[in-house]
Amino acid sequence: MKIAFISTRGIPNNYGGFEQFAEYISVGLAERGHQVVIYSPHFHPYKESSYKGVRIKHIYSPEQWMGSSIGSFFYDFSSLKDALKRESFDIIYEAGYTSIVPAYIWFNVKKIKYPIFTTNMDGLEYKRTKFNKWVQKFLFWEEKTTVKHSHYLIADNMGIQDYYKEKYGKESEFLAYGANIHDDYNESLLTEFNLIADSYCLVIARLEPENNVEMVIKGYIDSNIIDKPLIVVGKTDTPHGKYLVEQYKDQIKIKFIGGVYDFKKINSIRYFSSVYFHGHSVGGTNPSLLEAMASNCFILAHDNIFNRSVLKTDALYFEDENSVTQLLNNIDINNSSYRATFIENNLNRIRCGYSWEKLVDDHEQYFIRILAQSKRL
Repeated sequence: MKIAFISTRGIPNNYGGFEQFAEYISVGLAERGHQVVIYSPHFHPYKESSYKGVRIKHIYSPEQWMGSSIGSFFYDFSSLKDALKRESFDIIYEAGYTSIVPAYIWFNVKKIKYPIFTTNMDGLEYKRTKFNKWVQKFLFWEEKTTVKHSHYLIADNMGIQDYYKEKYGKESEFLAYGANIHDDYNESLLTEFNLIADSYCLVIARLEPENNVEMVIKGYIDSNIIDKPLIVVGKTDTPHGKYLVEQYKDQIKIKFIGGVYDFKKINSIRYFSSVYFHGHSVGGTNPSLLEAMASNCFILAHDNIFNRSVLKTDALYFEDENSVTQLLNNIDINNSSYRATFIENNLNRIRCGYSWEKLVDDHEQYFIRILAQSKRL
C-alpha cells in the first residue's frame, strides 16, 4: 500500500501525541514493505528526505510568522494539494480535523473515490474552554463538516467512538495510540530537577483549562500532604500557563519545571513519582496517560468517559478540587490498598491493548480492509 500521513508536524517526533503516533506507525508500516510518506513543515529540524524507511515531504508552512492557529490551515491545504496532484496514494490518513476542513471543501474530497480519506477525529475540540463561544461554534461546524466529507472516521477512544455514533449516526474505527514499557529508568536523572524518588506528586499536561491542572493544584493546597511537592510539567508560555505560574508563585511546594522532551528524563520523572495526576477531560486517549500507565505510575484521574474507557477500575478518580483533597489526605491508605494492583493491571493493559507492535498490526489490517471495501485490493 502507498499511505500518506498529513497534518502532523513531522517526524522524528519533537512535538506531541500525533507526531509520536505518526513516527511509530509509519516506521512500523514501512518495515513491512508499505510505501509511507509523512508530510512535514519546512521548519522541522530534521531535513533529510527519509527516516527509517519513511519518505519525508517537506512542505512550506507559514506557522512561524502567522502563528499555528492560522498558519496550519495553509500548511494542511498545501500538503493535501501535493498529495492529490503529485502522488498516487491508496490511503490518506488525516491527523485531526481542525485545520484541514477548508482543504476538504476546496478539493471536494467526499466526491473523490480514490485515494481513500480516513480522518482521526482526536478529541471534542469545540468543548475546549480555552476557546471563546464563537471559536467553539466554528469548531463544532468543522467537526460536522469533517464527518460529512471523510470516507472513514477513526476514534482513538471508545468514548469518542460512542459520541460519533450517537451524535451523527456515523460508525468509526477504534484505533488507539500506543506506549512501550521500558526498563531503563534512571534515578540520577531526577537530580537536574531537584527531585527525590517516591517523594513528589506529578502532573504532566499542556497547561490549558480543560486539563484541570488548577483543580489539582487547589485540591493539593487544601490537603494535608506536607512532605511531597507538586511538580507540574508542561510549557508555561500559554496564556493559562502564565496565569497558573503567576497565581501560585508564592506556593513553595508547587514547582513548575516547564516542558521536558528528553524521553529518558520524562519517563524517569514519571516512574519515580509517588502520585500521578491525569486531569485531561475533553480529549480521546491521551498519549501521556498511556505513557504514565507504562511507567508504573499510581494514577489519580479526572472522572470522565475518556479516562474511564482506558483505565477502567485501575485508577482513583476525582471530579473537583475537594475530591482531589480527599484522595491525597488518604493517600497512605490508598497506596496500600490499590497501588500494586492498579500498576500491574495497567501494565498488562499496555502489553495487551496498547503496544505499538499491536497498533501497527491494527492499522495495517484496517487499511487493507477499507481498501478491500472500496474494491481496490
